[in-house]
Amino acid sequence: MIMMGRLNYRSLLVANAMVGPKAWIGGILQGNRRNGSHKFVHYTFNPIQEQRLYRLQERLQVPFDKTCPDHQEALRALWHAAFPNVPLKGLISEQWKDMGWQGPNPSTDFRGCGFISLENLLFFARTYPASFHRLLFKRDGMRAAWEYPFAVAGINVSFMLIQMLDLSAVKPKSLPGVNFVKLLGEDEEAFDVLYCIAFEMMDAQWLAMRASYMEFKEVLQGTRTQLERELSLEDLNRIQDLPAYNLLFK
Repeated sequence: MIMMGRLNYRSLLVANAMVGPKAWIGGILQGNRRNGSHKFVHYTFNPIQEQRLYRLQERLQVPFDKTCPDHQEALRALWHAAFPNVPLKGLISEQWKDMGWQGPNPSTDFRGCGFISLENLLFFARTYPASFHRLLFKRDGMRAAWEYPFAVAGINVSFMLIQMLDLSAVKPKSLPGVNFVKLLGEDEEAFDVLYCIAFEMMDAQWLAMRASYMEFKEVLQGTRTQLERELSLEDLNRIQDLPAYNLLFK
């Protein structure tokens, strides 16, 4: 496993930080496409890899349904994981803004990415609670006067990963996408773990760029660029082999 210290990783992010025109966070979901920067690769997936990729793609097709009891329960579970000592007044409440939703009804923010973006956030909260709360409460570094909204940023991270890994295609053909499916064959939770890693990378990129609210698009683009590099490494056998995996335990 490749190990990388926090300071070295931060220096790497500074070197790879991308600077460009400012944009409102609301435009990130529609404006994050890139021209292909990776050559197409041809790889035959084994049955386990194909099966797990298909199941992940099925998850992508599930919209958030505010009338579905399971979806309502997942939203409540996310609140209690984030604020275990604060009773939730309702699924529509001004309290949700404290988590970084755009308004009192978080269900309206899932339209761009569906139920999987809620699953990603809930997985992050349950699997890496210390990391989750560190990012939620912005405990690291010198923060900007106008911080990125945590929950909305999380939806953007989910959407970015779906695009980057080419998960809407029958099979990904870019090197990062192919390597990801190999990791998925080793761990069915690889996408959810990768989401947590990407969220940590995004926050580190935010601090490295000393970014403000209107530069979130550039921060997300820089995160994607660095993650593509890590997913293109030759010696990846497990999701834990990504250098940025260590950010979850700093």
